Formats: sequence, C-alpha cells, structure tokens
Amino acid sequence: MNEKNVLVLASNSPRRRQLLALGNWNFNVIVADVDETQLEGESPRDYVLRLARAKALAIQPRAESEAVIIGSDTTVVDGDSILGKPVDKEDAERMLKQLRGRTHQVYTGLALYRKRDGKTLTELSVTDVPMRNYSDEEIAAYIKTGDPMDKAGAYAIQHPDFQPVESMQGCYASVMGLPMCHVLRALKEFDIAPSADVPSACQSLLNYDCQVSPAILRGELIR
Repeated sequence: MNEKNVLVLASNSPRRRQLLALGNWNFNVIVADVDETQLEGESPRDYVLRLARAKALAIQPRAESEAVIIGSDTTVVDGDSILGKPVDKEDAERMLKQLRGRTHQVYTGLALYRKRDGKTLTELSVTDVPMRNYSDEEIAAYIKTGDPMDKAGAYAIQHPDFQPVESMQGCYASVMGLPMCHVLRALKEFDIAPSADVPSACQSLLNYDCQVSPAILRGELIR
C-alpha cells in the first residue's frame, strides 16, 4: 500500500471497524451523518448503494487529500419491506416476530471514493439469512439487553446468547455490515492490498466456514 493512501472508514460501527482491521491496514474513522430515509419507490439495491455513496461523500471534506474512503450501508429486506433500525422496543418485537422461522435477505452496499480524483467504485452483497424459530420469551430477553435497538431488522447475527440465525451459506461479514471480500475486490482497483490473509482471518474471527469467498474474490459472484 502506498504510504500516501490513507484509508478512512465512514462509520461509527464497532463491527465494521473490527472487520476492516483484519487487513492490518492503518485506517482512520470519520463518522458520517446522513439522512437514511428511503426514497419513494427505491429498491433495496438502490437504497443501500445510495446511502453508502452518501456516507463516503459526506465525510470527504474532513479527509486527507489522498484518502480512499469506504462508505457502507446495510439493511434487512423481508419480501418488499425494508426493515431499518427499530424506533422502540415494540417495533423491535414486531420485526423479530416477523422474521422468525423464515428466510430474509440482507443487502450491504459499499462505496469507495478516492478524494484526489473522485474515482468511485461500488459493490453490492446480498445474503440469504434463515432465522430459527425462537420463542416469544427469547425475543423479550433479547430486547431487554438493548442490543436490537441500533440494528437493522432488530438483531445482530453474532449475538452470543440470542443466536437468531439457524444456518447460512452466504457472507456472514456482510450481515455484520462489511463484506470483506467485496472490500478486498474493490481496494484492488485502487492498488491497495492487505498485509494479512483477510478471508482466513475473517472466517477465524466469525467461526464460520465461508462458501462464497473464493467466487467473490474471483469476481464470479457479483450482485
């Protein structure tokens, strides 16, 4: 990685910071504050990619001249409905009951923006997420922890006690908010390489045997 290149993560998410750190890059964090209201008729794909770009552009005036900024947005999609962060405990309960025992999709959009020349790349990760048939009592106990309140769809896939997901085959890191193989694929276009084996480190951290990583890195899985 060229020393003049400075990675900037446009997110305050501790999960995204943890995942990006797997590449052993030096990176800064600048929090982006954007309006996340969905536009009328906007598809989940367009929604997450628009917000990812908006986050990257929102913080670029505060970034160094050689910065490469990573913006990311994740949302839960159930049928035609986008489930954002719950507004209160009752909303969290409604979402969790809606999702249980069924498979929904998680969309994560990435936007990488290089400040000096405006070069921008976007990536989209879509993951099927099958939820287990957890009980009303488990929902109530989970909501009491406060964890659902800042999560799209009112859940964290990695929560050690609730463990809402039965099994899955897609990108676990994407459901957490930052699909690292997509990040690697995009950063390669900026001549920025990791100094660690990110796919192995990601699977080790998440205790997950990823089935899609090779295809993503080869550029075969693009959606």
